[in-house]
Amino acid sequence: MAAIDTSRPVAGSTAGRIFSVFFNIADTFSAWKDARATRNALSKLTTRELDDIGLCTSDIEAVATRSHR
Repeated sequence: MAAIDTSRPVAGSTAGRIFSVFFNIADTFSAWKDARATRNALSKLTTRELDDIGLCTSDIEAVATRSHR
């Protein structure tokens, strides 16, 4: 008796790899947009407001990129 396996994962195929590339690009773009929005929101705060949440202006870039990795 012959057995046919039709449950191969898509990730191993060429189409799966192509979709994976596009999903990675979309995820990277989404993370960049989120970091940009965070950076812009924090940049609008005054020094006192940043101090209230435990940050200083030099922390903005690190917080924006760290929160969306």
